[in-house]
Amino acid sequence: MAMRIPEDVIENVRSSVNIADVVGQYVQLKKSGKNLFGLCPFHEEKTPSFSVNEEKQIFHCFSCGRGGNVFKFLMELNNISFPEAVLQVADDANITIADEYKQTESSPVNSEFGQLIGLYEDAAKLYHHVLMNTQVGEEALDYLHKRGLNDDTINTFDIGFAPAEGLLKPFFEERNVDYQTLRSSGLFIENQDGQLRDRFSNRVMFTIRNASGKVIAFSGRLLHKDPDAPKYLNSPETKIFHKSDTLFNFDLARREIRKTDAVILFEGFMDVIAAYSAGVKNGIASMGTSLTTDQIGILQRVTNTLYVSYDGDDAGQNATHRALSLISGQSNMDLGVVQMPEGLDPDEYLRKYDAEHFRAVYEGAKETPVGFALRYLARGRNLDNQSDQLTYLNEVLKIVAGVHSPVEQDLYLNQLVDRFGVDKASLKEQLADIRQTQTPIVVPGEQPATPLPSTPTPVKQLVREPAHLDRIERAERLLLQRMLIDQSVWLHVTANQDFHFVHDQYQTLFLMAQGFKQTHADVQIAAFLDYVNDDELQHTLIDITEQPSVDRDDMTDVNDCMHIIMNQAPIEEQIRQKNIAMIEAKRLNNHDLQNQLTLELVNLYKQKQAMKNA
Repeated sequence: MAMRIPEDVIENVRSSVNIADVVGQYVQLKKSGKNLFGLCPFHEEKTPSFSVNEEKQIFHCFSCGRGGNVFKFLMELNNISFPEAVLQVADDANITIADEYKQTESSPVNSEFGQLIGLYEDAAKLYHHVLMNTQVGEEALDYLHKRGLNDDTINTFDIGFAPAEGLLKPFFEERNVDYQTLRSSGLFIENQDGQLRDRFSNRVMFTIRNASGKVIAFSGRLLHKDPDAPKYLNSPETKIFHKSDTLFNFDLARREIRKTDAVILFEGFMDVIAAYSAGVKNGIASMGTSLTTDQIGILQRVTNTLYVSYDGDDAGQNATHRALSLISGQSNMDLGVVQMPEGLDPDEYLRKYDAEHFRAVYEGAKETPVGFALRYLARGRNLDNQSDQLTYLNEVLKIVAGVHSPVEQDLYLNQLVDRFGVDKASLKEQLADIRQTQTPIVVPGEQPATPLPSTPTPVKQLVREPAHLDRIERAERLLLQRMLIDQSVWLHVTANQDFHFVHDQYQTLFLMAQGFKQTHADVQIAAFLDYVNDDELQHTLIDITEQPSVDRDDMTDVNDCMHIIMNQAPIEEQIRQKNIAMIEAKRLNNHDLQNQLTLELVNLYKQKQAMKNA
């Protein structure tokens, strides 16, 4: 039987990383006061309410209420177990965990989610081995080499080959993987008789990974043309793969995206891979469809800038126009376009020239959305013809009229003057007429969307004590907060043997803290959260620790809280005892006793209400 990861190992892993560095791989964080803020990865929002406290090593969203330490963040984000989160953080921190701790009851090979991940990881290794080391894969490997990919790049992206004769089914049957698991994996197609066959056949296999780098799907490209089969075949949606929230290469690109504060959206996998091999490593691609709301949200949380770099043909230009419109309508990112010269797509350009020329394009050939619109509208027009010129100028001036920056507007007017030889004063006069008589056309990226604040709302404006809390509970929360962060307060309160909290959740946290302190010198909130190991209590603990604290060295507020709590506790106990007696009186059908207890309970509830309102 596998062994539980020891507490000292967990503590070593936790203390070896800064939660801000881990969260920062998924959320763009900005300093505000003591905390870091960003857009919450657990729900849609436009104003940052997600907070990271580096001092306490915890996160907390003031909108949706989620919170915890670094392990809880990864568990919530990636739908993984606690041991899996510990192993992932350890891997990121280059900490070696002994093998006997890696196969826990909820580890990847035992959870349903983990079983599917394991199948896809094994399938990726098999496909890659076939490509790189067998005669069956030689033709596919030669194809990739001719496309400009060297072995290092092929290894980095785990590209493989699925031969015509199915390999996966016998491979997994030898490992005694049960039929239902194979059936639900998406790696096979089931015929009418219930027989399974490999979904991918005679295809170059591109490995699809989630944000954590785990294999969750494949996209297979036909090696030979087949009119009856799609050129690309993707894995179906499964419990581990959803096209709407998956981005190709996001796991590798994420670090470079944070470094450059920019992401490049490519049209296809080969464009992403070609760019990566040329040193442009912040590229991603959607899964063969337009970007979804979820994908846009993922990107907006890690960067402020997105460049679209689609193919130069008409289909690619139309797709660029659609992408700019879609993204600008759902995000506040700064948008731009990178267009390869000569109408080539990125992959073709790299093969025709070299990595240095390729990088130069991405460093110096960026267009604004308006610049792209001016070029896009020129397609299919004979701009040597006066009629087409006038139509074009009228359309582009409506767009330029929607530009907010006078400098940028002047730049576009100068371009029109240089291209058509018209008088700049005439263009400005027509711009003024458009603004007075027509509604300017606002192109994607120019609409005055509500910007994300450069400095997020500070925590004291976001944290509000819940309105339903009465005087007793407010005292309990404040006292427990002080006890957890100040050892002298802890000793002062626990010196009173008769003290206990009124509400169960605070008394439970108090008792848990007593147990925790037997093996820990002080209560580090990040470590205590793992000890608590209950979602509701963890959320309560986060709320308490993140509420505004009282900066006082004396015990005045502590004694006030204790007085309120201890006066209320006897009343609560009396009410509990009277209710027990009432149940017994009803059982005995003693009406006189029931009437007496009712009067006593009414009196006790009046006392309780008076204390709440005091």
